[in-house]
Amino acid sequence: MADPATPTTILVGESLKARNDRQAQLNRDLFGARGLVVLNLLSSPGSGKTALLERTLGELGPRRRIGVIVGDLQTDNDARRLSGRGAPVVQITTGVVCHLEADMVARACAGLDLGALDLLAIENVGNLVCPASFDLGEEVRVVVLSTTEGEDKPLKYPRAFKTAQVVILSKTDLAGAAGFDREGTMANIRAVAPQAIVFELSARTGNGMAGWYAFLEELIESHCVRRDRSPMGQHFAI
Repeated sequence: MADPATPTTILVGESLKARNDRQAQLNRDLFGARGLVVLNLLSSPGSGKTALLERTLGELGPRRRIGVIVGDLQTDNDARRLSGRGAPVVQITTGVVCHLEADMVARACAGLDLGALDLLAIENVGNLVCPASFDLGEEVRVVVLSTTEGEDKPLKYPRAFKTAQVVILSKTDLAGAAGFDREGTMANIRAVAPQAIVFELSARTGNGMAGWYAFLEELIESHCVRRDRSPMGQHFAI
């Protein structure tokens, strides 16, 4: 029996994180069993995640089977923007929760035929703090940083960048007008996230998008080969 004079500490945060990590692994196993490439896109609000996905669906979508999960605090505006482009889109409205969690993604996946997809893109809630702490079961974490933001974002939000496999510098067409410090930004990215592949592009003009598509195509092709050669249910990893 516990001593009533001794305070009891309940580690709510650790319990929540552990539960999320368990579900994230279940998600990862599910995605791996289907040879599915899964992206988790993080950014500040307005950095261009939805515009990037719009153009990707329009240009890569005819060649590859892509599904999208969209997370927002309120409204389904982004999901409606992405709908009608030949890809299934599922909306998650989080209310007051400032990030997506693995169980939210698991429930959203019930509305998708994962076996009919090559690529699943998860557009996380616009925020570089909370989403960085929650594994969704993705294979590739993508952080989008626009040229209209400060070059010190990687230093201010290091966890998001340190856990990213890809950093996209978006809105390059606005770099001149925004007074974008490319050298300073690249130096900060390299200091915090030396592991990240960096793409510089504009979803509006299409400049630089070819490199992004080539990266996705290579991921998808590697998964297709492993899916064809491996028994169903095996975990695929790169």
